[in-house]
Amino acid sequence: MNEKHKILKHYFGYDGFREGQEVLIDSILAGKDTVGIMPTGAGKSICYQVPALMMTGITLVISPLISLMQDQVSTLNQAGVHAAYLNSSLSYNQYRLALRYAEEGRYKIIYVAPERLMTEEFQQFAAGADISMISVDEAHCVSQWGQDFRPSYLKIMEFVDCLPNRPIISAFTATATKQVKEDIISILRLQDPTCLTTGFDRSNLFFSVKTPGDKFAEVSRYLMEHGKQSGIIYCQTRKVVEEVHERLLKEGYAVTRYHAGLSDRERKQNQEDFIYDVKPIMVATNAFGMGIDKSNVRFVIHYNMPKDMESYYQEAGRAGRDEEPSECILLYGGQDVVLNQFFIDQNRDNDELDEETLEVIKQRDRERLKKMTFYCITNECLREYMLRYFGEFGDNYCGNCSNCLTQFETEDVTESAKKIIGCVASINERFGMTMVVDILHGSKAAKIKNYGFESNDFYGTLSEVTIPKLRQILNHLVLLNYLHLTEDKYPVLQLTDESQTVLDGDEEIVMKMAKENERPVKKKAKKKSAVLHDVDENLFEQLRELRMSIAKEEHVPPYIIFSDKSLVDMCAKLPKTKEDMLEVSGVGDVKFEKYGQRFLDIINQ
Repeated sequence: MNEKHKILKHYFGYDGFREGQEVLIDSILAGKDTVGIMPTGAGKSICYQVPALMMTGITLVISPLISLMQDQVSTLNQAGVHAAYLNSSLSYNQYRLALRYAEEGRYKIIYVAPERLMTEEFQQFAAGADISMISVDEAHCVSQWGQDFRPSYLKIMEFVDCLPNRPIISAFTATATKQVKEDIISILRLQDPTCLTTGFDRSNLFFSVKTPGDKFAEVSRYLMEHGKQSGIIYCQTRKVVEEVHERLLKEGYAVTRYHAGLSDRERKQNQEDFIYDVKPIMVATNAFGMGIDKSNVRFVIHYNMPKDMESYYQEAGRAGRDEEPSECILLYGGQDVVLNQFFIDQNRDNDELDEETLEVIKQRDRERLKKMTFYCITNECLREYMLRYFGEFGDNYCGNCSNCLTQFETEDVTESAKKIIGCVASINERFGMTMVVDILHGSKAAKIKNYGFESNDFYGTLSEVTIPKLRQILNHLVLLNYLHLTEDKYPVLQLTDESQTVLDGDEEIVMKMAKENERPVKKKAKKKSAVLHDVDENLFEQLRELRMSIAKEEHVPPYIIFSDKSLVDMCAKLPKTKEDMLEVSGVGDVKFEKYGQRFLDIINQ
């Protein structure tokens, strides 16, 4: 067994590397700059932690969030690796002590916030330290085209330029389009880097989009079946978080909440309650989640549509980090688009940018919002749509998303399309979707009368078509560019160059429609978790109780002791000795010495 495999087994308890990990590790050990784009749960941290333990000097990991640093450092310390973090959560005395220990060489890995890099004290430390590698975590934050652009990340190279010797630079992220990847390489000035994308597909995740009339009722129905599992419900605003949280409390669920309006103390307590499974359901804004390495999240529900595919992929990807089957459900409503458009127009995240650059970013965000909206209304495979967005291509049928498991029929909607386009032309391209639908459906609303649209040539001409179906056809025409929806505060439908081809009868418009009055095909049986079959569930629960007891003693989250996957493997392999236990996934020498015998005792009983 070579050195890197020994470290992997000794500290982390794994017998082999996952896809892509060894390639990236070998690149770093060869002294090359390295970029790894790997989905959530694919093991990005191993790619810089293993070489960090093999190099002579220190590895600095630049990370954007306190919770992310604390989680990583806690996990490393539990595994027997000396690591520390330097950020604003430390008091001045704690910060000075950590720096002193770092100067003494006590730490192999130090996590640091980008804002700390250019401070005088840290500069003094760095000038005298042997820094072998700088690893940039969440590297998409460096790009203005990334969904989480942080101007502080632009200071990284200023810091590198101040060092007496340039270290190896590695960069890792779960979400990067081609443009963001090019930005990472350019802005971090990477030298002939090894670049590896392991793929964005997470086969254990089931994706679905629903458009319920009552979103809370939909969530309530889901939790009746899955309420004992751990999951996250993302909401667009603090107000919605409070409403959903309060109603779920009244229904008796062990639920907590997280948003920027809560005090630091309450946010910290609520986050711990979730991580420790005291309250396994979290209702939160998108302020929650980055750096939360909770492995047993079985579902992520988006109560509202996120602003872009990158955010959705990242947030939904917090489900199933242990590779067990999990669900990602998006509840879509037209108002979600309007609210996201408002947030884009009111962008105050990057006040230090000039007006021209800010407008470019807003325009980019509007385009992303449009693609996110198309995800919610497409009848094609959801997984394929997502992969295509990130530059990959699948089979157009994954068999593990709501669209693939819904029965569709092909329908010629050419005549309806002609009337829709004709209506848009007849009102001089001055109104949005709602007005067009109301005219075509023959609405008696006061606004129709006020504008005199009762005498419009297209008034009531599609009254036999349901309003949801009319909207589907309209969305399809926008998706295929037969109509254009402006990106103003109040979006307006406009004609395009392709509109006339439909009116002239040169184009046949065919689209997939869900069969009416038929339920979707029942979800195919997913790969079941080993927790649910072939193992002793009573033993699994006893091991979980022991893990929780140890977690309370150690003041760390349960998954840092052992993941659910490790407990399942124990139940499947039923180890009797230390040698047997070291064959269990996630059990290394260090963790066995700390906890192994206590788990063996329960198994042997």
